[in-house]
Amino acid sequence: MEKKEPWGKWENLLVYHQGMGYKVKRITVSLKECLSLQYHQHRDEFWVVVSGTGKITLGKDVFFLQRGKSVFIPKTVPHRVENPGGIPLTIIEVQIGELLEEDDIVRIEDKYGRA
Repeated sequence: MEKKEPWGKWENLLVYHQGMGYKVKRITVSLKECLSLQYHQHRDEFWVVVSGTGKITLGKDVFFLQRGKSVFIPKTVPHRVENPGGIPLTIIEVQIGELLEEDDIVRIEDKYGRA
């Protein structure tokens, strides 16, 4: 099931593996949009860009990832992805941890007023 967000949409892929300590999502970020600057207390994440270009904030570092590139995001490290490009940005996100629910999101900044 797809969930719409102000920045784009996401859907769980392999949701039936949640109880085994991991979850897989497809995240699509619309043009010129971004996710919250956020962190998680109970899970690490691994992002792989499958289309477009992502501007990644990871702690104090800011860098770009293109198709086929990836980044590991340790729990408690602030992170964000933005789509600065001309096409939708699609990321496959693998979550690994004890708590894989949306309520493990701690928002620091959010342009949509959710922080």
